[in-house]
Amino acid sequence: MILAALLSGCESLILKPAETNLHKEDFEAVWSRINDVYPFLDFKELDWDSVYNIYAPRFEVARGDEFYHVFHELLAVLKDGHTWYTTNGGGKIYPFYPERHFRDRHGYNPFVVRSYFESELIVTDSKVAEYGILPGNIGYLFISGFQENYLIDEFPGILDFLKETDGLIMDIRQKQGGSYQNVEAVVTRFMSEPMERPPIYLLGEFIDIPPFEPAGPFTYSNPVVVLINGSTFSAGELTTEIMKQLPQVTVIGDTTGGGGVVSSGGMPEHVGEFTLPSGKQIYIGTGYFERYDGEMFEWNGVPPDIRIPQTGEETDKGMDKQLEFAMDWIKQETISL
Repeated sequence: MILAALLSGCESLILKPAETNLHKEDFEAVWSRINDVYPFLDFKELDWDSVYNIYAPRFEVARGDEFYHVFHELLAVLKDGHTWYTTNGGGKIYPFYPERHFRDRHGYNPFVVRSYFESELIVTDSKVAEYGILPGNIGYLFISGFQENYLIDEFPGILDFLKETDGLIMDIRQKQGGSYQNVEAVVTRFMSEPMERPPIYLLGEFIDIPPFEPAGPFTYSNPVVVLINGSTFSAGELTTEIMKQLPQVTVIGDTTGGGGVVSSGGMPEHVGEFTLPSGKQIYIGTGYFERYDGEMFEWNGVPPDIRIPQTGEETDKGMDKQLEFAMDWIKQETISL
């Protein structure tokens, strides 16, 4: 009787076959979503039908957490730094990071940067940006991301503080993504006349957007250096490419990570977030930006005007070659004016 009771009590612990195979349903939904909206299948020479044939049997037999390993591998096939999925706990997992990110992720160190200042940097309320004035009256601004409306709200005050500097270093190394609106809030403060935007396509259709217009009570026209590296990605790359077209701007550092896929919240069909049958979410971009020269941001990134590599070993020694070169460059540009 005791044995029977124990066996009865353990019934709930015995794994039972699911009524429906949500793993397989999730796979079908992911494969179809990518097939329908992802813009780079041809560019990346991906035979998506062959990918289906390889992964469908693996999803059929996946059990428990093994599903995530197969799911992760499937999305990693895209080699797209924007693609993510959520776990049951809600956290976002990115299956792929560009090689240039791993090369340069230790090439920037905020503590090393601060050692070049004679006073503390000012940190914005959002913590997205910090800024100050380097020796020689050179302004410095580090931007860590373009999320929410932070730069729309805070950048005017930052630039007002720095407007009397002889030159400005905009540091967007080690940068996260963000919104087009925040990018626009920054770049238009350096424009003295209207400027065409980098081409954008959503679901294969060119989106015609009016040119950028100069914004704010003044244009910052003194020499500007934009610092980039392989960890500069997404909105940071877009910012770099736009700034690079302006006459007072020089881009210094190393080629950016190469993330060009985008989506939009304007139309439902352009939204990148997608819910799977199990309730998990994925992000698959529905469009892309092109550089002004017609090349893709994706994989190519944005090259600097002047390449100055920076290694983690140099940073560990307290040296920031890219920042030092930028400071010297602005001093030379100021003398020549």
